[in-house]
Amino acid sequence: QVQLMESGGGLVQAGGSLRLSCAASGTIFSINLMGWYRQAPGKQRELVAVITSGGNTNYADSVKGRFTISRDNLKKMLYLQMNSLKPEDTAVYYCYRRNDYNNYEYWGQGTQVTVSS
Repeated sequence: QVQLMESGGGLVQAGGSLRLSCAASGTIFSINLMGWYRQAPGKQRELVAVITSGGNTNYADSVKGRFTISRDNLKKMLYLQMNSLKPEDTAVYYCYRRNDYNNYEYWGQGTQVTVSS
C-alpha cells in the first residue's frame, strides 16, 4: 500500500517556526511530485508548495519567502520548513504526492498547525 504520514505540527506563537515532515512508503519516491496543502476551518483546501521529481519548486504567494519545501529521495521524506509564522497560517497541513507516469494521487491524514497571536 502507498502511505503518507505527516508529523511536526503543533502550537507556535506568531513569528515562530515549525518543520513538517512527511514519510512515504509503498512508492518509488523519486518519480513522484510531492507537495503540501492546507485547509483552515470553513475554507477550501489550498496549495502551499510543491516540488517536482527534478527538484523544481513552486509556492503559494502567501508563503513565499517564509516557507521552504524540500525532499530526500534516499530517505523517501518530504519536508516543509515554516518560518515567520502568522495566525493566518493556522490550518491542517496535508502531504500530497502524484506519480509522474500514471498520475495516481495520494494524501496524508494531516497535521494541525496553530499559530497564536
